[in-house]
Amino acid sequence: MPNIVVVGAQWGDEGKGKVVDVLAPHVDVVVRYQGGNNAGHTVVVGREKYVLHSIPSGILHPGCRCVIGCGVVVDPGSLIEEMEGLVRRGVTLDGNLYISKNAHLIMPYHPALDRASEAKLGPRRIGTTGKGVGPAYVDKAARVGIRMVDLLDERLFRQKLEANIAQKNRLLRDIYDAQTFTVEEILNQYLRYAGWLAPYITDTALLLHQWIERGYSVLFEGAQGTMLDLDHGTYPYITSSSTTAGGAATGTGVPPTRIHGVLGVAKAYTTRVGGGPLPSEMAGPIVDTIRARGNEYGATTGRPRRCGWFDAVVLRYAVRVNGLDTVALTKLDVLDQCETVRICTGYRHRGELLTEFPEEETVLREAEPAYEEVSGWLAPTAGARNEADLPAKARQYLVRLQELLGVPFCLISTGAVRDDTILCEDSPLLEWFPSVRSSLL
Repeated sequence: MPNIVVVGAQWGDEGKGKVVDVLAPHVDVVVRYQGGNNAGHTVVVGREKYVLHSIPSGILHPGCRCVIGCGVVVDPGSLIEEMEGLVRRGVTLDGNLYISKNAHLIMPYHPALDRASEAKLGPRRIGTTGKGVGPAYVDKAARVGIRMVDLLDERLFRQKLEANIAQKNRLLRDIYDAQTFTVEEILNQYLRYAGWLAPYITDTALLLHQWIERGYSVLFEGAQGTMLDLDHGTYPYITSSSTTAGGAATGTGVPPTRIHGVLGVAKAYTTRVGGGPLPSEMAGPIVDTIRARGNEYGATTGRPRRCGWFDAVVLRYAVRVNGLDTVALTKLDVLDQCETVRICTGYRHRGELLTEFPEEETVLREAEPAYEEVSGWLAPTAGARNEADLPAKARQYLVRLQELLGVPFCLISTGAVRDDTILCEDSPLLEWFPSVRSSLL
């Protein structure tokens, strides 16, 4: 059975949660491989809306095993709150949820450092969620992080906590003039968390190996998007982990030789939250229209997202660095009322037309988008069940995007609910998961 990575192809918020939810019935395991509770995957089932921050989107399907991998940083309090909310709504976790022993913990001093350091940056603010994800990854790289498995060893946990508190309090007090913490208040709180989470903490890399050996199919779920990747994103306006497909191997312990394909998810336009470049950013009244129609507000923070036209330069870059086999295009319906739709096909910079994504921060800041304009379709796309049901100009738009990207679309989403999903003709998904045809057609 194939093991497939689902990765965001823009700056996150592309609709990965819905795509994973659509595919989850056709796989045995869904594993989250990076990020923290700064991400929010929204899934709509009938009239029910679920916002998942740390738990993979497959949890809404009974019998689908869900794994929080070693590449994730976990805020235990937030995770427990998320778990309790799912249980109250009838979702079964026991036997379906597994947490890596090697996943690192977000400690109370991490959000404090996150907010304090952001405040010091002034106009260079990154625009983080303030959840402490970045500082947790800093500690992981500095080899002073605390892991899930440490939470189960009270003596070791105390030793690590005491060392970290001494250091973090100096930073908070002397550099940021912020509130400090005591060992005992954190220790008592986190030992309570340990009692709650202990049944779910295990060697998930070993489990995944055993399941794959048995022929189970695994879906790897990323958070954020390609352009927020620590190495390949719009540095320094990025997240602190490997959001691209390569992160699926390091963030789970599954070797790359056992991964068979990569599915990218992209909106029919572009958004991002926080600071940093967005070359195709819209201006004028259209921004409010797109934001309202697309409900473009952060699932975690509620912040309004910045909106831009579809950026083919970004998507070609995502195809290259992820090795995308196919793309699921979401929120086509948001463009239904646009008389004219723009596609960014390149950037102009100092008299030169750039068709490959530039890595220089100054170039990105100065670049102007080169647009191709197409006529809007001014007709509803929601409710379409196949590509032939879409307005002719919407189909032409999709054809043009595929020409620019060089890879085929596999799914077209025209609404938030599961049923508003079109399976494309000759979709690569049918090679991976033949049963998708019966569930979507």
